[in-house]
Amino acid sequence: MINKEVRVRFAPSPTGYLHIGGLRTALYNYLFAKNNKGKFILRIEDTDRNRYVDGALDNLISTLNWAGLTADEGPETGGIFGPYLQSERLDIYKSHIKNLLVNKKAYYCFCTQERLRDLREKQKQEGLQTKYDKHCLSLSQNEIDINLRNNLTYVIRLNIESGKDISFTDLIRGEVVFNTDTIDDQVLIKSDGFPTYHFANVVDDHLMQITHVIRGEEWISSTPKHVLLYDYFNWEKPNFAHLPLLLNPDKSKLSKRQGDVAVEDYRDKGYLKDALLNFIALLGWNAGDDKEFYKMDQLINSFSLERVNKSGAVFNTEKLDWLNAEHLRKLTNEEILNMLKQELINTELVIKNLSDAHLLLIIEAMKERVSFVKEFITSCPYFYSEPTEYDECVIKKKWKEDSPKLLKLFSDGINKIENPSKEDFESTLKNICVEKNIGLGKLIHPLRLALSGVGIGPGIFDLTYILGKEETIKRIDKALEIIIN
Repeated sequence: MINKEVRVRFAPSPTGYLHIGGLRTALYNYLFAKNNKGKFILRIEDTDRNRYVDGALDNLISTLNWAGLTADEGPETGGIFGPYLQSERLDIYKSHIKNLLVNKKAYYCFCTQERLRDLREKQKQEGLQTKYDKHCLSLSQNEIDINLRNNLTYVIRLNIESGKDISFTDLIRGEVVFNTDTIDDQVLIKSDGFPTYHFANVVDDHLMQITHVIRGEEWISSTPKHVLLYDYFNWEKPNFAHLPLLLNPDKSKLSKRQGDVAVEDYRDKGYLKDALLNFIALLGWNAGDDKEFYKMDQLINSFSLERVNKSGAVFNTEKLDWLNAEHLRKLTNEEILNMLKQELINTELVIKNLSDAHLLLIIEAMKERVSFVKEFITSCPYFYSEPTEYDECVIKKKWKEDSPKLLKLFSDGINKIENPSKEDFESTLKNICVEKNIGLGKLIHPLRLALSGVGIGPGIFDLTYILGKEETIKRIDKALEIIIN
């Protein structure tokens, strides 16, 4: 049982698109917070000005909002621990770095890039780990003051004592131990005056009262530096939990080289947000059963860090497609209608204006046959405009010598019925087949071809009813004219 209020943060850098792995990190933070009646904070770590991308911040926030992961505190929503952009917190970092300098836990480094490069090359040649050699730690206060007065370029480094073990308990991986001999004297303040991720991260997590740091596995090697900073400041450390990597099917790290990794790519392809969240929630976590279909409230109720795996999770788009279809079928036809109408606005096809009632008939007929909303258009364009060509393979297999005569009988039959119902279309077709002593398929196959141009689709009586009497007759006449000739 967690006693104090749970406060977690998602702290991305605005350096481009939101990676699918970033969305999973945000989701796990969000689920953990909501499961524990806590707060989900969005903090933007924008102190690396060389990697900053214009528009990335707005895109990042809008993508999170699209996914429903709205922050309780953040740049948009505000909060008592703001500002939530690190570039607006520079005075805070300056005041805290002074504390470390006074207590000799950090030191000025005036080494040039040339010296640092030569040092690295020498260490590589000697087979040593590349790390700073503490050259500037021995500078006297007088030397430091002279260098500062002369405006020499400097950074401020973390002073790491050698020969000590640093340990922390990871909520997913158990106890983790690092020796300080393997840890570099990390730069805390860069030459441009901005803090590095490591320093700003720890200061902000403390000041924003973050209780649990839930982030990707790639940050484990940085955590000892963060633990040291907490110790140097004499601050209480948060709980750490490092999530497993996301992997390609070949078990390599998920990367753009092998497919889409941006959340926006999946949104633009038509994946439902609930399906995408359901899918990525299962990339490294399960509730201990075989359940795979979750809505957001179910994820919140079921989620725990104890059930997060240590090993990497394979990103399987086939499973994502299956989940998207499952989530789509759980929507009401009216919910799908609103999405379909937006797709129709965006489509390049020339489509006549159809009533909501007509579109709802299409949705009902196709719901079990599609995985994406756009497929209510792309997989059945014949509902929106008459076919301009007919599948040659279907003609060879299903178009028989008596097909024109049977189609004409069907056309004449429904022409005699005023406002035929679906049952009227069905009885007309069946009566002809009984009268001619033929199987239903003998008429159904050429009729489908005439109406849709293809050999597969929804039930033939749904198709005829949705198209209506006049359109059905018109398409039969056109097909007879083109296919026979």
